[in-house]
Amino acid sequence: MENKPQRIDLHNFIEEISKGNSSFLSRAITLGESTLSLHRNQFRDLLAELIPNSGSSIRIGITGTPGAGKSTLIESLGTYLIEKHQKKVAVLAVDPSSELNHGSILGDKTRMELLSRSKQAFIRPSPSKSNLGGVTQNTREAVYLCEAAGYDIILIETVGVGQSETAVHSMVDFFMMLQIVGGGDDLQAIKRGIYEHIDLLVVHKADQDKINQASHEAANFKKMFALFPPKESQWNPVAMTCSSKENKGISELWKMVVNYVEQTQNSGYFEKKRAAQNIKWHLELQQDQLKRFLEENPKLNQGISLINQEVEQEELTPLEASKRLEKLLLKLFPNT
Repeated sequence: MENKPQRIDLHNFIEEISKGNSSFLSRAITLGESTLSLHRNQFRDLLAELIPNSGSSIRIGITGTPGAGKSTLIESLGTYLIEKHQKKVAVLAVDPSSELNHGSILGDKTRMELLSRSKQAFIRPSPSKSNLGGVTQNTREAVYLCEAAGYDIILIETVGVGQSETAVHSMVDFFMMLQIVGGGDDLQAIKRGIYEHIDLLVVHKADQDKINQASHEAANFKKMFALFPPKESQWNPVAMTCSSKENKGISELWKMVVNYVEQTQNSGYFEKKRAAQNIKWHLELQQDQLKRFLEENPKLNQGISLINQEVEQEELTPLEASKRLEKLLLKLFPNT
């Protein structure tokens, strides 16, 4: 006999998450990642109750190519914030998923061993499920849950695979990119697209034997940023060196974040960006609801299956199939 999905005790979850119970926080994020309609509906009810207690954190996005040391820097920064500034730090790490079996290693707790032992830290690795943008479909919702649980700083580590990483920019206050020493500073090397969104570029792994090269590269990035048009935030992107291995540059990096937050809060841009992020979230939810509605329409699914079958049997060209689908949609929804 097949087990039916169980309903959660909504009141209990709200109470425990509000108290900072990391176990319930993790379970709530898992609930949000479920594809079952019951789970998704329960998750949205839970989120609706907790959102009024969210919004007080600083949200930081961290991207960079694989091997740039994102996890290492996050561990150093997170440990510094806990020990020196008594902050509660949540890390939402996105691991790449296999396109073949959709599996994911989810190894960030292993890579951040020191930080994961702190009671003031919460580390949640999630599979990307091949989702574009360097984040998962539920990353934004997980941010609100972490804030409701009392975390002061939310660090979002992206997959780190290309220009699509800019999607995380729409859900954070401050966006930084890690560039490994010797990775090159040519504008065409990593494309201009992502550079236009970042607030800070960190030339990472600037250890003692590479500090001169790292400083030279950081200076070149500063010159490059000077050529960009002014941002709406009026914040000029900064480039700096950092060595997580030698614990150098971590405090300076945090001062940069604090300066950015103070400047944008004083100018009003900080709240304006948060409002834009809410609109972005609304549009994402809207698209998700429309997609689910169409996927759950039996007549539409049956029609699409028949069209797909005819394409596979080469009875229809893709263009003819597209026109057939258009006719099917007009038939099912005549008033559109």
